[in-house]
Amino acid sequence: MAPEPPLLSMSGITKSFPGVRALDGVDLDVQAGEVHCLLGQNGAGKSTLIKVLAGAHQPDTGRLRWRGEEVALRSPIAAMRLGIATIYQELDLVEHLSVAENVHLGHEPTTAGFVVRGKAARQSTAALLRRLGHPEIDPARLVGELPAAQQQIVSMARALSHDVRLIVMDEPSAALDPDEVDNLFRIVGDLTAEGVAVVYISHRLEEIRRIGDRVTVLKDGRAVAVGLPAKSTPTREVVALMTGRNVEYVFPERPTAPAQGEEPLLEVQGLTRQGEFEPLDLVIHPGEIVGLAGLVGSGRSEILETVYGARKPTAGHVSVNGRPLKPGSVRAAVRAGIGLAPEERKAQALLMLESVTRNVSVSSMSRFSRAGWIDRRAELGAARAATRELSLRPDNPSVPIRTLSGGNQQKAVLARWLLRGCRVLLLDEPTRGVDVGARAELYAVVRRLADEGLAVLLVSSEVPEVLGLADRVLVLREGRVVHRAPARELDEHRVLDLVMEGSPAT
Repeated sequence: MAPEPPLLSMSGITKSFPGVRALDGVDLDVQAGEVHCLLGQNGAGKSTLIKVLAGAHQPDTGRLRWRGEEVALRSPIAAMRLGIATIYQELDLVEHLSVAENVHLGHEPTTAGFVVRGKAARQSTAALLRRLGHPEIDPARLVGELPAAQQQIVSMARALSHDVRLIVMDEPSAALDPDEVDNLFRIVGDLTAEGVAVVYISHRLEEIRRIGDRVTVLKDGRAVAVGLPAKSTPTREVVALMTGRNVEYVFPERPTAPAQGEEPLLEVQGLTRQGEFEPLDLVIHPGEIVGLAGLVGSGRSEILETVYGARKPTAGHVSVNGRPLKPGSVRAAVRAGIGLAPEERKAQALLMLESVTRNVSVSSMSRFSRAGWIDRRAELGAARAATRELSLRPDNPSVPIRTLSGGNQQKAVLARWLLRGCRVLLLDEPTRGVDVGARAELYAVVRRLADEGLAVLLVSSEVPEVLGLADRVLVLREGRVVHRAPARELDEHRVLDLVMEGSPAT
């Protein structure tokens, strides 16, 4: 008896854009009921490959077979009709529509050929949310009102609202806390038990080993390894395939004793927002990195946004260099020298249709304005100097920001604040969606900026990242600080115990 053909087979896939060969003869096969992990650094070709699979890009050459039959995916609708659903890292939800409307967008429930709105769509959506372990999400609520983790669940519900046989998940755990990741893996296990295949993309290698069956590694648009066993292939081998070199997970060496004889750069006194976080006192000196560790919903991001002035506090105040800032004023914070690299950089920080130059200069435009005109040459020169200081690639600030990898987009955000002369840097999930090699570069950049006298306040869902970068750590649980300690005195298990159980602040 002949063996069953793969559910999906892609062979010799090429795709070029002006000046870039994104895919160069890539092969990929996926079996029904397996989790096939797709790995590679930013710029390796993963996004282009999944867009070909989703019908969003047409390959220049190569073949796609579905259950042994050659197919042409001319559009995302064609891919969906075949049974292929894609959940992108940057969720494509419509914020002003309800959860139910997003889930059924484009294929609303019908009866006798007529579209049925309202109750039927909400009931169907509620059933999908129960299946996903989130019955608390209201199908009638606007998607824009939901936190990032719940928006991820809504995107998954939309994929499951179709008769899918293969789901592509692009960094699905990026916005999830550990409990949510466990639930995600339960969902993936249920799907594969039903014969659904999952193409899983993640930069977290520990997830790949936990959930994956096989691994395909891309580098520079080529598949350098196809179908490796996920659980038995050594991590060092996977990293070497991705980067072309061995990469050790080593954080920059921190100073033996951060300089605290100087006056504090950032002082937070009694800062609180009712319902989000309890009164917080915090002092950061020049050269210090302070980390906030806690689960999603613990108040971490809300604290950063309140310090930045994007949220108005219920009580308390923020001072820079001993001068209190006007509460709830981003302008006052920026003028005082505070810069924020937000959690969702594409939606909250970057002008995706603009050049790297404009993204770097946008907070310093007064420097280049002369009688109502912008001195483009001065703007370009300043942006080039700032990006070169951070080794941003490519070394051409005239290119569109959207063409850069995640790590280099993050460097552009940091370059913006360097150009502005920022003294206090707020970092919210600075390496989300950033590959292994670029993470090491960003860690070195952050440490160097601190060594040059900046005060850094860091938020990350990855506890090893907080412990590896920060000098001191505040552990948060349900909006309050439950522990303070030098990073050297903590380990990952201790922090997780604290965020799950809580303890009196010390």
